[in-house]
Amino acid sequence: MRIESEGEDVSAPPKHLVFAYYVTGHGFGHATRVVEVARHLILAGHDVHLVSAAPDFVYTTEIQSPRLHIRKVLLDCGAVQADALTVDRLASLEKYHETAVVPRKSILKTEVEWLNSIKADLVVSDVVPVACRAAADAGIRCVCVTNFSWDFIYADYVLAAGHHHRSVVWQIAEDYSHSEFLIRLPGYCPMPAFRDAIDVPLVVRRLHKSRTEVRKEIGIADDVKLLILNFGGQPSGLKLKEDHLPPGWKCLVCGASDKDELPPGFIKLAKDAYTPDLIAASDCMLGKIGYGTASEALAYKLPFVFVRRDYFNEEPFLRNLLEFYQCGVEMIRRDLLTGHWKPYIDRAMSLKPCYAGGVNGGEVAARILQDAAVGKYHVSDKLSGARRLRDAIVLGYQLQRMPGRDPDLCVPEWYANAQNELGRRSGSPKLGADGALEDSDSSYTEDFEILHGDLHDLYDTKSFLSSLAELAKDFEKDVKHHVREYKAATAFFNWEEEIFVSRAPGRLDVMGGIADYSGSLVLQMPIKEACHVALQKNHPNKHRLWKHAQARQQDKGQGPTPVLQIVSFGAELSNRGPTFDMDLSDFMEGDEPISYEKAQKYFSRDPSQKWAAYVAGTILVLMTELGVRFENSISMLVSSAVPEGKGVSSSASVEVASMSAVAAAHGLDISPRDLAILCQKVENHVVGAPCGVMDQMASACGEANKLLAMICQPAEVLGLVEIPSHIRFWGIDSGIRHSVGGADYGSVRVGAFMGREMIKSSASDTLSQNPSDLDANSSELIGSEANLEYLCNLTPHRYEAAYANVLPETVDGETFLEKYGNHHDPVTVIDSKSSYAVRAAARHPIYENFRVKAFKALLTSAPSDDQLTALGELVYQCHYSYNACGLGSDGTDRIVELVQEVHHSKSSGSEDAALYGAKITGGGSGGTVCVIGRNSMRSSQEILEIQQRYKQATGYMPFLFEGSSPGAGMFGYLKVRRRPSLKK
Repeated sequence: MRIESEGEDVSAPPKHLVFAYYVTGHGFGHATRVVEVARHLILAGHDVHLVSAAPDFVYTTEIQSPRLHIRKVLLDCGAVQADALTVDRLASLEKYHETAVVPRKSILKTEVEWLNSIKADLVVSDVVPVACRAAADAGIRCVCVTNFSWDFIYADYVLAAGHHHRSVVWQIAEDYSHSEFLIRLPGYCPMPAFRDAIDVPLVVRRLHKSRTEVRKEIGIADDVKLLILNFGGQPSGLKLKEDHLPPGWKCLVCGASDKDELPPGFIKLAKDAYTPDLIAASDCMLGKIGYGTASEALAYKLPFVFVRRDYFNEEPFLRNLLEFYQCGVEMIRRDLLTGHWKPYIDRAMSLKPCYAGGVNGGEVAARILQDAAVGKYHVSDKLSGARRLRDAIVLGYQLQRMPGRDPDLCVPEWYANAQNELGRRSGSPKLGADGALEDSDSSYTEDFEILHGDLHDLYDTKSFLSSLAELAKDFEKDVKHHVREYKAATAFFNWEEEIFVSRAPGRLDVMGGIADYSGSLVLQMPIKEACHVALQKNHPNKHRLWKHAQARQQDKGQGPTPVLQIVSFGAELSNRGPTFDMDLSDFMEGDEPISYEKAQKYFSRDPSQKWAAYVAGTILVLMTELGVRFENSISMLVSSAVPEGKGVSSSASVEVASMSAVAAAHGLDISPRDLAILCQKVENHVVGAPCGVMDQMASACGEANKLLAMICQPAEVLGLVEIPSHIRFWGIDSGIRHSVGGADYGSVRVGAFMGREMIKSSASDTLSQNPSDLDANSSELIGSEANLEYLCNLTPHRYEAAYANVLPETVDGETFLEKYGNHHDPVTVIDSKSSYAVRAAARHPIYENFRVKAFKALLTSAPSDDQLTALGELVYQCHYSYNACGLGSDGTDRIVELVQEVHHSKSSGSEDAALYGAKITGGGSGGTVCVIGRNSMRSSQEILEIQQRYKQATGYMPFLFEGSSPGAGMFGYLKVRRRPSLKK
């Protein structure tokens, strides 16, 4: 349930109420949001007793009332931090044990007596576990108000601290279960311990002063750029220097020690400074993500540069909230400490924060609490199961994952490779205890009969089939799983019926990249990592429906109708709901499929399930483009080992694998090329990401150890280019998340299409103004340019000779639209208020097409050091052309620089070089770097050296892509069925 109403005061009920409000001891963020809720309760005439260890000024600055009572007690400890960015997981659990577990009996006795003594009408907790149990013991109703709970945070710590701490987590979850319901704040984490949840708007403290007033008080002119440094204490090792700031900027420092002497340009704030006013008066914030900083950045539309806190699971969910509303940029911790701030601040200032939701969550929460205290509010039990099934990531998942993960891994899991259903990576053989390769063949060959298709000796496919076999066995044995995705997948197949299995790999963008949408030649290599989809179709009468889907059909008063159910393994690691379901009739409007625009809105309603558009969208596209109608229900299990956000086409692999499975199960004969084009429509029109077609083409049409050569006009496959035996390609992940749906990629694409229109207009003007001055050849040439369909059909020399000086560096949307009317790109929209870089965006694909052609020709030339040097030079040029478009990133630049250092240090010596070039890939703005080198042991050693040096510089160990595998077309599909002897 979501409540968004605004502008209503909390009117007092017939009687005066007493609220006991417990505040967790973790930082000031909880206390600052409690202030806003408590203020509205007091304005309604109630008494609020705050139980908190925070300094009094946090509350009294905002509330001056005799109805506010503060009781200094610490009943939990939160996460123990060595500094502002470092969480000590073991110390956190040990401190909680010392604070809340050892004295638990005395705490409960004391709190029950105190609650009775103040005659509390309602206990509110944000989000102290024992307070919920104390309320239950005292016979008083309890409600929690939060965006995360400590059971979810601590569950991950158990992996590092030891399973003997597991009882702590379960005790916390049991305490929370005594809460009547949860008032859930935006950016929430999974909180399955609560029986039900009510969503409210952001809780944000009100402003006391205007931007101008605040700046006047601190002596900062309105035209001076102002950064606020807000870490809640300074990170260890941070030594502020004047040159950390971009030229002309000033910086307000929160939480600085009284003894700290700050350099010029930095202004120390008082400990009791009212930060909401200061945040709203600033131009950018640099800090760590917490609810307070995130909510205030969103509310005041302030770009937020944040530095990651390891091992604090609240953070990825708040980060998703910030990124969804274009409000956040992540900074590598090393760059924070070394003062390399400018690129991040510049990037943040280019954002256009767009949060437009409510910010009156304090008022709304207070009204709900008041109603709950007098017994007015009642949460419908019939919604509880459905809501928990939709929203909860079962806590057990955090405790039940397979061992083998390095507990000291410095990379948070949301950056790690997507894991499959067993918590292990697909695609790589595993070593057994005896050092030999584990045999994954036995499980699936004993359980499944392969009726059609070839395994191609792919280890990841064998592993996936083994996982299916385990699911079938668990279903027969009625094994109870805590993992929601595993539980859902176990029950939704009819194991007696046929199952279709497809596979589609990700791809490494060797050359071509973003020039695909301008018609360039591209060279793409399918990687080893792939997505598998298992699909089964059943008559609606035989379909195993999840309970909430059954209830939905019953509520509609209809019999069994076709339903789509999807389980996504590894969803929790990306803050996705692991399951999705819909009535297939939702895709129909009368006798015709719904429009793509309506579908996009359909999948955008719930951000946690928007991922389903990549899978379910394949069905809508087949309905719309090929007229296919689906009379049966469909169950799809999606398991991808292609890491997300790394620029290796994770989305394309999901789309291609999904559509391949749907086509196989329904007898649709679609060529790999046509399937790729259809999958591009899924991403462009259903998902709403403006990608070109090369990703889907590589995933569908590629072959192992070959480069797919394709001219994207729109999708003409030239053939497969053998990778010479002496050449090898690697992908090194920068750890900076990439998205083709991001603002940078879309803006550059718009700029390229604007440039094409300007070139066409200029050529048309030349033809009309000077027709007599042109000979027949010139007239024909310029005529073709006046009708230019793809930028890449313009050669570099013609661009330089006739159009380089015609294109402006930038143009604002309004000016372009007034003069040219349209940029004629079907998947992007020009924002009249935005400014677009045109010259660099148009120049890149023109030159990139030439570079790719030269690269392809060189691959077939005689092996030599000159050949590798020339190939490497083309790769480097591509990288810097990306940067000129604004699609670079500090992380990818750092990897390219490391390759160059290794390259030149070797080439200047007596030995031949091993690595020759590196470039950012795909849509840019982070993601993966492609490296070219000799196929030798020394080059592999140098790649590992670069990995380690990058980790030393950034704290992040990059994922390495090496190896190749067949595309979906070459793989085909498998049709499997459980052996009759095992169905008993």
